Amino acid sequence: MDLYHSVKHLHVACVTLSIAGFVCRGLWRISGRALPRRGWRHWAPHANDTVLLLAAIALAVITDQYPLVNAWLTAKMLGLLVYITLGWIALKEGIGKTTRLVAWALALAAFAYVVSVALTKNPMGFLIWLSQLSPGGGSAAS
Repeated sequence: MDLYHSVKHLHVACVTLSIAGFVCRGLWRISGRALPRRGWRHWAPHANDTVLLLAAIALAVITDQYPLVNAWLTAKMLGLLVYITLGWIALKEGIGKTTRLVAWALALAAFAYVVSVALTKNPMGFLIWLSQLSPGGGSAAS
């Protein structure tokens, strides 16, 4: 396997672990339980996200595609910032249950957008599919 595919698989594995952890932590917080943040539960998400970021940077270098140069990577990066912000709100101490639930759901939607941008290499991501479903938005001939 070449370097690109190895780094891409590492990146996707880290993305999968990151979202799985976020979903679990979100469910715990929404249920009102406090998840102890000791030992591996404290450092594992940070270690995974660091590897995830390093793999993303390596992929950008390997493919010679960069945010602020390639529109789809810029959209992916901005979507990631929205996901991080909403995720922080969803998991933060002292947030009401409704606010937490809304922030968590919106964070998951932002994550879905980021993944769809990565898969389509289009800044619209899944929004392009939604526009095709709307009346007059498809490419069907009239």
